[in-house]
Amino acid sequence: MTRHRKPGAGSRAVLLALTLLLTGCGTGNHPAPRLPPRHAGFDYQIGGAYPPPAGVRVVTRDRADSPAEGLYNVCYVNAFQAQPQERADWPADLLLRDRAGRVVVDEDWDEPLLDIGTPAKRERIADRVNRWTDGCADQGYDAIEPDNYDSYTRSRHLLTPADATAFMRLLTRHAHARHLAVGQKNTPELAGRREGTGLDFAVAEECGQYDECGTYARAFDDRVLDIEYTDDGMRRAVADWGSRLSIVRRDLDVSPPGEAGYVRRTG
Repeated sequence: MTRHRKPGAGSRAVLLALTLLLTGCGTGNHPAPRLPPRHAGFDYQIGGAYPPPAGVRVVTRDRADSPAEGLYNVCYVNAFQAQPQERADWPADLLLRDRAGRVVVDEDWDEPLLDIGTPAKRERIADRVNRWTDGCADQGYDAIEPDNYDSYTRSRHLLTPADATAFMRLLTRHAHARHLAVGQKNTPELAGRREGTGLDFAVAEECGQYDECGTYARAFDDRVLDIEYTDDGMRRAVADWGSRLSIVRRDLDVSPPGEAGYVRRTG
């Protein structure tokens, strides 16, 4: 499912060294992952895979679908929340609970938040998510898109940005070991921490609509995949960033062609 979100509110050499230490890249342990091309034809297919339109060089698909042959493929993984149909598959103590013991749910998508608030729980959740990452690697994907990095903003102050970045480091370290790049999904307020977390590029929903494209472009050196869900957002994104970023207009349900409501445009 798409994660349409309204946004929340040292020297380069030192930062690079920290990145290499955290991710293992560049140390001889793991080759650096291949990054998505800048300003490339892009399609966002997490609502169902279909043959990519002409001109597409980068495509994102759900982890349950196979990658598109000959393209740069990003594998969508819901990493910080539980899909509604998978809630029962998670151990009860790994679902975030409020002080009354009630599971904290993202009401927009009916998704329980995962409890990444302690190192031990982060490790256990990462073990499961990393198995999904292994599946993406085994299928031939080039990168993963761990969704809901910003779930701490919906946690009723039970989780913090530090929890989110610590958990993300576990995911990027494992993905890089499998030669996969990792895209930061939304969360512009944490874009400045991308080197410390090992993130490689950005997947931004509606950065044109909310005037956030510049934040991602600066942090990720224009390696930004932007999905707009409105005509106004698309116009703004293309006018300001159309010569630099990878931008596509999709319908909110990211429907495959032939389904009611399907929209896909690039200009």
